[in-house]
Amino acid sequence: MAGAGEMRALRRRISSVKSTQQITRAMELIAASRIARARSMVESARPYAEMITRVMRDLGAESAVADHPLLAARDPIKAVGIIVISSDRGLAGAYNTNIVRRAERLMHDEREAGRDTFLYVVGRKAETYFRYREEPMEDGWASMSDKPRYADAVTIGNVVTEDYDEGKIDRVWVAYTDFRSALNQVPSVAKLLPVDPKAFAGGTEFPPQFIFEPDPGTILRRLIPRYVEHRLYAALLESAASEHASRQRAMKAATDNAGEIVEDLTREANRARQGAVTTEISEIVGGAEALSGG
Repeated sequence: MAGAGEMRALRRRISSVKSTQQITRAMELIAASRIARARSMVESARPYAEMITRVMRDLGAESAVADHPLLAARDPIKAVGIIVISSDRGLAGAYNTNIVRRAERLMHDEREAGRDTFLYVVGRKAETYFRYREEPMEDGWASMSDKPRYADAVTIGNVVTEDYDEGKIDRVWVAYTDFRSALNQVPSVAKLLPVDPKAFAGGTEFPPQFIFEPDPGTILRRLIPRYVEHRLYAALLESAASEHASRQRAMKAATDNAGEIVEDLTREANRARQGAVTTEISEIVGGAEALSGG
């Protein structure tokens, strides 16, 4: 028979699980609202990306810029920089685990090729992960993965570009999570530097009446760093949307699991209560029969 203490313990567990369920449901709704905002930011940034690429293609048709430091491929490649974009907070399912594993595979491949690797980490989760494994990090940034701004991309881009210009690194990869849909986010890597000149191929020369001040080559050289910053900004936005989608999915699963636990505990409490009532009735009946028999 279930005692009063056991019944109280079951009620406390049910109350505790219900409180946790309310928290996870609230976090699920917050993540869902942030997905929409993150996707809106991606859409808002797209026209700028399309226009700067178009202008750079057209200017490239006017002037050769193969000698720009951010375009020229280096041979041999001795050192590689890897930017890893993770989150500052947990409770996002396998989001952080997947991206750091993808970054580790890239590091392994580069080291197998005889190249040194330099880590640039965005987000506390990746920073904690690599610090625990005693992986040296060149630089790190926090408090920007949830709501990335263009200024954040500029800050990261300036540090990485400076190291690239100084010859400290010969290639730069960015490891981020590509947002395909609310149910599908893919850990991906993309080459950030050097910029592929083929991205500017196929442009149309400006008509003769256009007068450039400064010349097209100078304008294009000034736009290339902006192009790099925007690609980095796009990776930050995609990762932010993926983080929120992963957190929504994880919190929904936690909410559903909490509901199942509450149902199981409620059934257990009901069985215990019914057992206690049955036992009391049996005792009353037995006592009555004993008295009547006496």
